[in-house]
Amino acid sequence: MLKAVIFDIDGTLLDSVDFHAEAWLRAFHHFGYTQVTFDEVRSQIGKGGDQLMPVFVPQQDLARIGEALEKWRSELFRREYLPRVKPFPEVRELFQRLKDDGWQLALASSSNKQDLEQYKKIANIADLLEADTSADDAERSKPHPDIFAAALEQLGGLRPTEVVVIGDSPYDAEAARKLGVREIVGVLCGGFPEDELRKAGCVLIYRDPADILARYAESLFATKREAA
Repeated sequence: MLKAVIFDIDGTLLDSVDFHAEAWLRAFHHFGYTQVTFDEVRSQIGKGGDQLMPVFVPQQDLARIGEALEKWRSELFRREYLPRVKPFPEVRELFQRLKDDGWQLALASSSNKQDLEQYKKIANIADLLEADTSADDAERSKPHPDIFAAALEQLGGLRPTEVVVIGDSPYDAEAARKLGVREIVGVLCGGFPEDELRKAGCVLIYRDPADILARYAESLFATKREAA
């Protein structure tokens, strides 16, 4: 029986993907990797820094400057972009509906813990959560399954077949699938094409959180109340 819903955050609950891409692009250019383009970086958002940087920075350089590059990017994002991040419409309303129907709710983000705490405030959902995990809780970020595995542990050791994962990127779906999650839901508001989400493992696709709420009555989420 399905018991919990685990949400990605960036691009799923918050309109932040372009901001992250801009911050990474500026960081790469600042450290001399001026051949990197915005579209190339944006296609990698959803991964954590440990998985994103090797796409653009040679391994021998990463050992030398990787930590400084990620620190520079993180400080830039918090200073210039985080104040501009907004939630997508009806995020709290969706969480409240799920909560009222008996679902346990969790977050699983490739961002770090400090940013995650701010995201919860921006989305106004902190009081509705049973668990939240970030890149700080895992050895490897998405598309590896570690962050979702940590969320399952925080949810009391639930099995992968007892949760629904909702994300906007192929990396969310890939990570969930590797863990054994069967019910993987994609949202298009993060900007990834529907065919990429389906190829990665999404079995259902919605436009955004508001679309899930609007179609809630005929969704798999409504079955929990019916089974109660």
